[in-house]
Amino acid sequence: MIDKMKIYKDTELSHKAILVYFYLCDRSNSKTKSCYPSAKTISKDLNLSLSSVKRSLNELVKNNYIQKENRFRDNGGKTSNMYYIL
Repeated sequence: MIDKMKIYKDTELSHKAILVYFYLCDRSNSKTKSCYPSAKTISKDLNLSLSSVKRSLNELVKNNYIQKENRFRDNGGKTSNMYYIL
């Protein structure tokens, strides 16, 4: 189970990072705690700029709220990242 309350007490995080965190929590698989929305999809769904989303994701990684893993297609092309809620 994801402990969403811990993020409220973290004064280091921006409000946009918190918003992105809850979005990822809502989109994540309950068993694996993983999801793979693109930054563009997150940006569109939350009405945030793409740069704000990328900054927020980096903030969440830096503060150990999520883990980011690169994903690649069979032809070697990059696709959306996999995000794990920690």
